[in-house]
Amino acid sequence: MVNEAWSGIDVQLQKRHDLIPNIVKVVQGYASHEKNLFESITQLRTQGINAHNVKDQEAAEIGLSKALGSLFVVVENYPELKANQNFLELQKELSAVENDLQRARRYYNGSVRNYNILIEQFPSMFVAKASNHTTKDFFDITNQTERAVPDVNF
Repeated sequence: MVNEAWSGIDVQLQKRHDLIPNIVKVVQGYASHEKNLFESITQLRTQGINAHNVKDQEAAEIGLSKALGSLFVVVENYPELKANQNFLELQKELSAVENDLQRARRYYNGSVRNYNILIEQFPSMFVAKASNHTTKDFFDITNQTERAVPDVNF
């Protein structure tokens, strides 16, 4: 089930990685001076595509999420870009992929939790140890800023 759940994440990440070059191309047409940001997004996307394990994938996707956040901050400075139909459609597609990715991540992490409990429980732990089963890593790509408690001053 863990492998099946990971394939769900992999599908959503592939959709995300496929959308990113299109978003970057549209934004580049309006904000060509943001070259460093575009290069950073491209590099992080490549790291995500080439990741070999859950932790590497997680690190790449966290960086990519932050870079995309920066890209959308840049977009705020270009009202004509925010009204561009292609950009709006790509933004809508990315939002749908992010929602699907969140669901796939929850399913994967639930499967990992169940798997880890099973291989550490008596008596299945003996079979797991004999067949070299080890615990799996959870996949969490939420930004730390999203988890931070807001600072409210009155």
